This record gives sequence, structure tokens and C-alpha cells, in this order.
Amino acid sequence: MRIEDVYIWDINAKWLGISPLQLMENAGSGVARTIEERFGKGLKIAVFSGTGNNGGDGFVAARHLSFENDVTVFLVGEEAKIRSEEAKHNWELLKRLDFVEIRTLKDSSYVRSLDLSGFDVIVDALLGAGTKGEPREPIRSAIERINEYAGKAKVVSVDLPSGYPSKIRVKADFAVTFQWDKEEYDGFERVVVKIGYPEELYHLVGPGDAKFALRKKGQHKGQNGRLLVIGGSEDYFGAPYLASKAASYLVDLVYLAMPEYSARRISDPDLILRPVEGRNFTREHVAPLLELAKRIDAVVIGPGLGLREETKAFVREFVKRCEKPLVIDADGLKAVAEDLSVLNGKTFVLTPHAGEFRALFGAKPEGSLTEKAKLVMEKAGKTGGVILLKGPYDIISDGRTWRYNKTGNRGMTTGGTGDVLAGLVGALLALGNNPLRAASVGAFLNGLAGDITKEELGENFTALEVAKKVPKAVKWVGEF
Repeated sequence: MRIEDVYIWDINAKWLGISPLQLMENAGSGVARTIEERFGKGLKIAVFSGTGNNGGDGFVAARHLSFENDVTVFLVGEEAKIRSEEAKHNWELLKRLDFVEIRTLKDSSYVRSLDLSGFDVIVDALLGAGTKGEPREPIRSAIERINEYAGKAKVVSVDLPSGYPSKIRVKADFAVTFQWDKEEYDGFERVVVKIGYPEELYHLVGPGDAKFALRKKGQHKGQNGRLLVIGGSEDYFGAPYLASKAASYLVDLVYLAMPEYSARRISDPDLILRPVEGRNFTREHVAPLLELAKRIDAVVIGPGLGLREETKAFVREFVKRCEKPLVIDADGLKAVAEDLSVLNGKTFVLTPHAGEFRALFGAKPEGSLTEKAKLVMEKAGKTGGVILLKGPYDIISDGRTWRYNKTGNRGMTTGGTGDVLAGLVGALLALGNNPLRAASVGAFLNGLAGDITKEELGENFTALEVAKKVPKAVKWVGEF
């Protein structure tokens, strides 16, 4: 697990109804329990807390330790700068306790004059994993002061030694880290304690994943994704339009390549139309579209293409030769099902429903969520890409792990919501996300937009109305 996952799990836990206050309580009590298990009770303990959530964990640890130990809390920084509601809550609790001594160290001169001799244990809750670069004053002086007593007192860090990975860091005997070890951590002993995350969080896609996936990269046109959607035929023009419209809310530029016959029916200034000659795609269109693909970041291919043999041959040839990340959807899936070898070496997301999955792999997803997930993971591993199996719960796998999404509602059985999904996944790929995250968050946003639509309109709505709610879904994620 990575540090980034900590933030994602915290946000997704909150979405499940597990409050940040609960997690802070569990983290702080875990630190206190570990200290007493290692060193016993009846100790003289100093807790150094910063003004962030790491400091909040320290406040909780101090309260738990105070029951059978002599505890002094040193707040390094100003009380007014305690940031989160959870940390403020636990600070106010501490201030009501008559048997915990509290000292506020506003600047480095206060810190340098501290005498820590006589303390058996020093708890470092100054800085968390989110800090960058070398620590600034007065935290820097506090780290240096703690280090002067390393070897004389036991030093225990909360989550990681403050200042890590810079050279100015606490010399801890060990750190108490939460729920799992982090792959970025190295060079110090760690004790892992559980803080109440349920197993769902290993697999559930939530707003935490979406927050990271939707980060913008630049301030100039085109820096935040260019997507090419290839779809449409003489029979269908709505499907590629829905995919393109949904994507247009996430990326800077959407190119929509369609046969000119159906392209005449599209009039939308948010899209860049690229009509090709004729009524349907054929192999002669491969070269010009590969040329167009050089200027973009990802491709969606499949919506509304139809099932003519020349069109299926076009899809296979394009996929085989395209070097960009691909979302293959709808009729595109039926084309590659006839020769899965065209996917070899490609970066791609397949978006089948149960019937298309069977056509692709000769197996029907059945049974429990985990049974279906095992099948999806097996097939993703064999094809070397990501599979997004659409259903009441969407299941997504890259062959190594699996995720599931439970946003969405019965109203989304209406035609076209799968096209909206394909467009969102393509847009997230174009924003630079890896295929697993793009597919997972695309499913989440699609379902969330559908849920917002249902709230406003009931269960009778169209896919275009879902596409138009994408900005509201993104806003909801940003504010969560």
C-alpha cells in the first residue's frame, strides 16, 4: 500500500459512514495500547503534537495514556492553527482534563529551553505523511530537541518519524503506523495497528479514488486531456455522441470521428467533429484515424459502429496498430472477440456487460460478488488489460487486484448509459490515469451522475440527462 491510499481509504471510509473522528480515536488508542504493551504502565510520558491530524492522533493517545501514566502534552505551534474539526475536538477534550499537563510551545525559543530528562517515553506526533521537504520552525527545533534525548528515553512516532524522509527527522525507536505498512516507508521499525477499516475498502470504489483521478495537470488548452471517440454508422449516431458529450465535461478537447452520413446529424460546439467518407467505417479509414490519434491522449472505439464485416475488420486493424490507451466498448467488443490477439501489448479497458463478457471469453459471470470478481480478474490477467464488467455492481480488474462500484440505480437500464460510461473512462485515461483507476472512477462517476439524475427526475430519464449531470457529480466529489 502507498501513502496515497491512506487518503483514499479515509475519504471512502467517511462515505461508508465511518467518521474521521472514529478513525482518529482508533489511531490514538492504538498508539497508547502499543506503548503500554511494550513499556508497561506508571510511566512519565511526553507527547509532542503538531497542529495537523498527526497531532490529533497524539491528543487521543495522550488521553488514553493518562489513565495509568503521568502525561504532559506539548503543543508545538499555536492553538488557533489546529486545523481539522477532529483534532480541535480532541484538543478541547484534553484541555478539560485536570490530570494531563498541557504546555503550548509557540516558537523555537520555548522549545530549546525544554528539559525532557525524567521522561520515560517521548511520543512524536508532530508531522504526518503529507508534509514535503525539511520541517520548518518551530517543528524543526522540536525534532532536534527530541533527538537529544533519543537513547535516554524511548521515542515512539505516530505513523512515521516526523520529518521523514528528509535528513531532519525524529530518531524513533519505532513508529506505530495504521492498518497496513506503506511501501514508501523504509529505514525505521514499524508496528502496524488496525483502526477500524472494513474489508470493503480494499475493493470499493468511492469519492477518494475520484478525487485523485480528477486532478488537473495544467492551465493551457489541451493539457488536461485530448480524447478521440470513434463510433457511429449509417444506423446509429446517438451512441458515439453520448460518449463524447460525457467526456467533454472532463477533458479539454474531444474529437468525434464518425461516418459523414451520420455526422451530419450532430451539432454540438463542445465537440470537434471529424467525419470520414461513407456510411460506415472500413479498413481505408484506419490510416487517417491513426494519424489523428497521434495528437490525442486516449481513444474510445465501439459505440454505434454496427456489426458489418468490413467495420469489424477496421476495428481489429485500428486496435492492432494504435499506440494510445484504448477503451473498447459495445460493437468494438464484438469485433475484437473474433481475434483477441489484437490486444497483445496494448493499454486498454474492455467494458462488457455479462452477455458481451461471455462472447469475449466463453464464460458467464455468475455467483457471488467475489466469485464474479475472480473470473473477471482471471480473464483480465490473461488478456493483459483491464476489464470493467457492467452490472448492478460494476466489477473492475487489471488481473492483479479487483474493485467494485455500487453507485447507480434501476433507471440506468435505459439505452445509452453504457456509452456515457465509455466516454468517462476514456476521458479519465486521457487525463493520465492508469487503466484500473480510469475504469473504476468512470464507473463511480457514471453511477453517481445517474443517482443525481434520479434524485431530480425519478427513475424515468435518458442517458443524455445522465451525461449532463457529470459536472454535478464532479462537483460533489470535489466538495466531499
